[in-house]
Amino acid sequence: MRTRPGSAARPLCAEYDTALLDLDGVVYKGPSAVEHAVDSLARAREAGMHLAYVTNNASRTPQAVAEHLTRLGTPAKPEDVITSAQAVARLIAELVDEGAPVLAIGGEGLVQALGERGLRPVKSADDDPAAVVMGFSPEVGWAQLAEATYAVNAGVPFFASNTDLTVPTARGIAPGNGALVEVVRMSTGVRPQVAGKPRPPMHRETILRTGAERPLVVGDRLDTDIEGADVGEVDSLLVFTGVSTPAQVLAAPPEHRPTYLAADLRGLLEPHPEVEDAGSGAFRCRGWTASARDGALVLDGGGDPYDALRALCAVAWSSRAKSPQRELDCDKVLGELGL
Repeated sequence: MRTRPGSAARPLCAEYDTALLDLDGVVYKGPSAVEHAVDSLARAREAGMHLAYVTNNASRTPQAVAEHLTRLGTPAKPEDVITSAQAVARLIAELVDEGAPVLAIGGEGLVQALGERGLRPVKSADDDPAAVVMGFSPEVGWAQLAEATYAVNAGVPFFASNTDLTVPTARGIAPGNGALVEVVRMSTGVRPQVAGKPRPPMHRETILRTGAERPLVVGDRLDTDIEGADVGEVDSLLVFTGVSTPAQVLAAPPEHRPTYLAADLRGLLEPHPEVEDAGSGAFRCRGWTASARDGALVLDGGGDPYDALRALCAVAWSSRAKSPQRELDCDKVLGELGL
């Protein structure tokens, strides 16, 4: 069980051979790049790190994602992109006959991935599908959800590319594929087999396609990116440019605790400091010392606020290791740090 953030004497781009990068909220938000992302990825690539883009968003094809990244200034090829649509298509292909019809509720990315596995996407429950699969698309509406419900209620096996309840966009947080899947689940009482992060099929798909030997998962979500790294037993970097917040990291259960923390993708280019045990339940990270007092987290010192957060994580995680139900009040100290 991780009870404090990890350290790295060299920049992470030198410590790991491949960055397995989430996209939404990490590299871009909608049509625009996240601040510092393009320059940081260019410098990581120049340092010899292979960049692979691993997304639970099944709506677009790898070609479309690669073109988007290239337009933003981060050159990418389709083979650099791994999607949950590819993972779920492989999962279904292993369970049904070649050429079988599959009711596909989602975008072009899902349709293409099924075709690449020799499956035949169909649009109606009346097409006698061998499986039903849902992948995110902003165009999914009542009619498509109804077709999925008809088929699942008839006993057709149910799959989902992922179950992310939300997705970050340029305008804010919006409903994700998990919210759509939940409509069908509630209408049928059937839970789907899920391929995307944090489930093992997505990790398997990523390793098969990248050949990574020492990968680093980079993401913005504790419940998908970081838990997926935990499932795959690989290290992770959490960046605070998307969904998860510092308060959520402090309260994280063991499977949601990242190896490293950084404000954004510049964290790939930096060594990460050691968090030291300062005794009596306190922890030190460079200029900061964190401890717990009267049920609340407290800080002494100064410096980089993310060094303070690293020390605070050690206090909170260690406290929860001793008493899993105990949560320390963090609002005041995070407010003082501007986090």
